Amino acid sequence: MANVPSITFIGGGNMCEAILSGLLKTGHPTSHVRISEPFDQRREYLRTKYGVDVVESNGDAISGKQGMSVSSGVSCDVVVLAVKPQVVGDVVRGVAGELSAAKPLVISIVAGVAIKDLARWIGIDSNVPLVRLMPNTPALVGEGAAGMYADAAVSAEQRKQTEYVVSKIAKEYTWVDSESGIDAVTAISGSGPAYFFLVIEAMEKAGVEMGLPADAAKRLAAQTALGAAKMVLTSDDDVPTLRKKVTSPNGTTHAAIEQMLASNVPEGITAGVQACQARCQSLSTEFGKL
Repeated sequence: MANVPSITFIGGGNMCEAILSGLLKTGHPTSHVRISEPFDQRREYLRTKYGVDVVESNGDAISGKQGMSVSSGVSCDVVVLAVKPQVVGDVVRGVAGELSAAKPLVISIVAGVAIKDLARWIGIDSNVPLVRLMPNTPALVGEGAAGMYADAAVSAEQRKQTEYVVSKIAKEYTWVDSESGIDAVTAISGSGPAYFFLVIEAMEKAGVEMGLPADAAKRLAAQTALGAAKMVLTSDDDVPTLRKKVTSPNGTTHAAIEQMLASNVPEGITAGVQACQARCQSLSTEFGKL
């Protein structure tokens, strides 16, 4: 990447703050960040805590023409679209002129909204480069995972800019070759934290029923999940081999695994992941009508 990009966030919510915090912690200059945020209290919070320009107008945040003190005179290289899916159509239509004029890289973290619809709202002939990014909530604690898809207008340099942004919130990230791959990413890592919360919740409940204090059961289950994940990421063994290594024949772990297999736990997880992917596809159709 040739230069530090100037980044504008449309929407100052939790994911914006996670990326912003990561950027500034690694030396990204405050002069190269702008945020638009509709709520007064949130604007003041972000402005005070991070020392960046935060304005109400989405268009001004992109153009930088009004209300800037820290980032005055700095052009916009990257726009991170971080608003609710229900309002994204109106938001993008509202800044179509600024986007068409400046042609920044637009990175959308809006779940379920397709590239073709973003392009339609901006203007089909605008040729604004578009990326879909699917992060997940562990980004809020610096442990995120993410997937990215770029349309044909995105240059090699802009792919580097995307990786620069995503690396501030995700320890594991990957490009997918087709937009449908984003639905798969959503089903695995985007929604995935909730699957593991469900497992930890069940383990905590079982521990309490066996006599452990609730807090101890929760922490033991959570640390076990964290440790198992680290083994998966660092071991040369594949996941089935890791499982077999800890599952002695006729031992305690074997008894647990056999019961889970008899209860069709793996099939239930697979069915859940597939249901998530299907819902992604239906949401995309719904939001395309906005």
